[in-house]
Amino acid sequence: MKISAIDLFCGIGGLSYGMKKAGIRMVAGIDIDDTCEYAYKANVKADFIAQNIAKLNGKQLKKDYWSDDDRVKILVGCAPCQPFSSHTNKNKHRKKGNRWRLLNEFVRLIDETGCDIVSMENVPNLSNQKIFEDFINFLESKKYHVSYSNVYCPEFGIPQKRRRLVLLASRFGKIELIPSTHEDPHFVTTKEAIGHLPPVQSGEICKTDPLHRTTKLTDLNLKRIKASKPNGSWLDWDEELRLACHSRESGDSYKSVYGRMTWNEPAPTITTQFYNYGTGRFGHPTQDRALTVREAALLQTFPADYKFIEDEHEDFQLTNLGVHIGNAVPVELGFVIGKSIRSHIRKHHGKKNKTR
Repeated sequence: MKISAIDLFCGIGGLSYGMKKAGIRMVAGIDIDDTCEYAYKANVKADFIAQNIAKLNGKQLKKDYWSDDDRVKILVGCAPCQPFSSHTNKNKHRKKGNRWRLLNEFVRLIDETGCDIVSMENVPNLSNQKIFEDFINFLESKKYHVSYSNVYCPEFGIPQKRRRLVLLASRFGKIELIPSTHEDPHFVTTKEAIGHLPPVQSGEICKTDPLHRTTKLTDLNLKRIKASKPNGSWLDWDEELRLACHSRESGDSYKSVYGRMTWNEPAPTITTQFYNYGTGRFGHPTQDRALTVREAALLQTFPADYKFIEDEHEDFQLTNLGVHIGNAVPVELGFVIGKSIRSHIRKHHGKKNKTR
């Protein structure tokens, strides 16, 4: 039995590549950001549709990619999570934003394509929102069997303390995520993921790997990181190094800002600002600098040969790569989702039916 998948909000292909690794044929990815096209096509080897999904016709999508009757149709995606994050949740006007409505567009495309299996990955806070309850109710009304869970990524061998909501839904029957593979204290650590890379200094570009580069710290931030301890905070600094906000009561809530990672634990959640020392615990465990692009990519479990840009030796926008890598679904989480779907299909269609 042939199976194929379309990835909404595909970005540079973290979810798609992981599912492809699990043996699922990816036929297309859709994203409004056309700067993701090169990486998606170069690695996933599937069509890239640069389009706002609000303008996408699900029936046409089905006609273009799911014309064979014997193909299991899978629709996956991770709607931009900013509307559902804990920070945005404080904004009482968040439901009025266009991004909040993207989940409803996901619903529309599920309905128009009539896909067999659905998977969605997002921030855990989404499960507390009415829009997620409505999403579940819609799926169940269309006879999908639904399961979802808040996944702690280290439990699946991902060297990053990322927590994500993963939903699976199928018309074929009960579907669930595969069991976790790792337990504390046997999580994959930061050192295991990036400890083999050659050292680079603040602002330096590695001669053998152009993506192993980091931004240059100011003199003040260089003093701050030198005063920082792994898993410590700004409380380790002398008074003259501290910011004005640190003296306020609210400053106590942001102890990881300007923090240094530690070797013997998974890394903190990689964000789009991983290269900026002042935006989180993105200080290298032992070197006086922020993370490099290569380090962030490896912590997001992209393989070392993943092609992010066409020519790594040319000047490129670090901010673009920050967004691409920070917003990506970790490849290994995509692999877990793909394995879960493959296992489900084998269970409900029999091992004698070959999936590809």
